[in-house]
Parts: sequence; C-alpha cells; structure tokens
Amino acid sequence: MLTALEQGVKGGKWFTLHDKVFADRNLTAAFQRVASKKGASGVDHETVRAFADRLPGVIQELSAALETGRYAPQAIRRVHIPKLGTSETRPLGIPTVRDRVVQAAVVNVIEPIFERDFAEQSYGFRPGRGCKDALRRVSQLLDQGYVHVVDADLKGYFDSIPHDRLMTRVEEKIADGRVLRLITDFLQADILDDAKHWTPEAGAPQGAVLSPLLSNVYLDPLDHLLVKHGIEMVRYADDFVILCKTAEDAARALALIQQWVADNGLTLHPEKTRIVDVRMDHFDFLGYSFRGKHHWPRKKSIQKLRDAIRQKTPRTTGRSLECTITDVNRTLRGWFGYFKHSSYKTVFREQDTWVRMRLRSMLRHCTKRPGRARGRDMRQWPNAFFVEHGLFSLVAARAAAVQSSRR
Repeated sequence: MLTALEQGVKGGKWFTLHDKVFADRNLTAAFQRVASKKGASGVDHETVRAFADRLPGVIQELSAALETGRYAPQAIRRVHIPKLGTSETRPLGIPTVRDRVVQAAVVNVIEPIFERDFAEQSYGFRPGRGCKDALRRVSQLLDQGYVHVVDADLKGYFDSIPHDRLMTRVEEKIADGRVLRLITDFLQADILDDAKHWTPEAGAPQGAVLSPLLSNVYLDPLDHLLVKHGIEMVRYADDFVILCKTAEDAARALALIQQWVADNGLTLHPEKTRIVDVRMDHFDFLGYSFRGKHHWPRKKSIQKLRDAIRQKTPRTTGRSLECTITDVNRTLRGWFGYFKHSSYKTVFREQDTWVRMRLRSMLRHCTKRPGRARGRDMRQWPNAFFVEHGLFSLVAARAAAVQSSRR
C-alpha cells in the first residue's frame, strides 16, 4: 500500500481493501487504538475492559464475520453533553466497543489514501498535526498582516453531512464495494436516544471513530477551492477561520464560502459567522481569543478550568489536602500545557489566586467555619503554605517556560 500511495494506483481508485480491514493484525491494532481512548460502553453495555478480557477470540470472531459478510453494526447510543457557557447541548454518539474496533480498522486502511491529498491548511484529526499547529499558523498569518478574519461557524455540521454526497467523495478514491457498504452501514446505523429510536438520513455521529476522517473528506473540496483562489484558511475539523489582508478580500472569501456551503447541503450559523478586524475586535479559535498580535485563553476556556477545579475542591470533601492538591495539579498542568503561550501573563496570576481561594475555603470548612475564604484565612494559610504542599503554580510555570526559551 505504501508503494502504491507513492506511485499511485490505476485510475486513482483502490479496488482491493476489504481483506486488509479484516486482517487479524489490523483488528488487533484497531482495538489498541480504541482501548487507548477508553470511552463509555454502547447499547450492549460492554466495556473496553470486558472486550479485552475476550481477546484474542473476539478478534477472530470479528475477522470471520467481516470476511463472510455477516458483520452488521449495532445501534449507536446517543447522549447529550452541555455546551460550555450556553444552555445548548451537543449530541454525542457512542458506538459499541465492537463497532469502534471495526471502524478503527477501516480508518487504519483508508486514512492514508485520503491523507495523501488533504490540503495543507487542514489540521484536525490528522496524523502528526494538532491544535497547536493550527494556532501557530493563525499567529503567523496575523504577524504577516492578515488582520481581516472571517470567523465562520458551520451549524450542526456533524449531524448534517449529506450521506449521498459524502459517499460520492469517498468513491472518488475507493472502489471496493464491500468497504463502501461497510462505511454506509456505519452512517446508517440506528440511533438510540433514551426512548427514541431512528435511522439517520444524514450526518456522521460525533463520537464514532470513523466520523473525524469522513468529516475531513467532505470538507476537503472546500479546502482546495480556497487554495485555488489564494485564500488563507486554517481549519480544525468543522472549526475554521479565514485570514485576509483587506476587508474586501474577506468579504469575497465569505461570499465564496457561503455559496459552497449552500451548494453542499450545509449551513453557516448566521449569528456566529462574521468578519472581524483584529485591530479593533477579537475572535475565538480553538480555546484562544485573538486580537492584534495577542492571544489569551477565551472566557469559556477559563470557565472550563474553574468548573473542573470546583469539582475537585468541594468544601465538604473527605480527602486530605495532599490528595486534593495532587488531583488539582493534574488539571492545572494540562491546562497550562495548552495555554502557556498566552500573551497576557496576568491570566495565570488570576487563576492561581482563585485556586488558592478554593483550597483555603476547604481548609476553613475543616476548622468549622462556614463560607468562603477571607483575609484572615490568607494569613493563616499564605501562598508559601501551598508552595510547601506542592501546589502547581501557573505563574511559576510561566516564568520557568519564559526563562527556558531565553537560554
């Protein structure tokens, strides 16, 4: 396959892929990929651990079912997770572990075929690429004077991808009918949402292993259209921004996107899609807010951090301070790892102060005093007290990162 990827295949289409999907080695690697993500159980209630306990026999059963055409996906369990800062929820589809393994096996086989031709400005769900690469590219373009930004939002993208048009794009490179039927079966797997049960006519459920790749396949023509017109875009899955040097270029780019989106059965969110001059206003992208040449954690990112810390620092906790700090530190380190490049260092001081307030309120409760920590508590448990107990400091971590970068 690697040789064929480099040299090309006849007619640009792949005809024999099914045998590679059901190969034991591929299915085993697919399970390892699924197990690394952990994740909840599907409609059959089987956990990743329970599936692992049945290895290698279950892999052989799956392989035989796929080879003989007896395999059929089970229904997808739908749950709704809250969208931070709003009253809205985001639907999440959870296939069974068995189906996640088969989807991962399909991805292992077909992803390199599509990856070879994906556009450079696409960063989401791609090997060797991630959020930080996309953010770095945005910063580079802003530094180069691309100050007029089309901040676009696709409304309900994952739930609205037209199946027929998506499969047409898949069929541009894949001609193995058994693999195509397998992908179609996954797209049309029944959805179970509490008492409701239906077969979807559009969409690729968020939470399914195959959906991120298919979402990139569907938007890839848009990526190449913008490249053709010399328009700079940075896209991470369905979240993208277009950066231009003039307001006129931004308006033309937005018109081009609006036409493409309408022609391809999608919808731009009318309230969340706008043109921003970053010299006067800010835009949000991948957890950061950008204005001028500066960027910092957006309000929702700070809110998400604080919500996570609140869950770990209830005043009525029965855990020791040491256990709580160890737990809190995991969250703080992860958050800092992503947001350490913030232009404004004050954001780290503010969060450090807030975290210490939460911990002082816990300690205050332990001394039978109700309410939130006050001035007296700061004297009783000064900042040095938390340093001694190993609390991770965002300010100290930022200072160490800056010092390291200057060496």
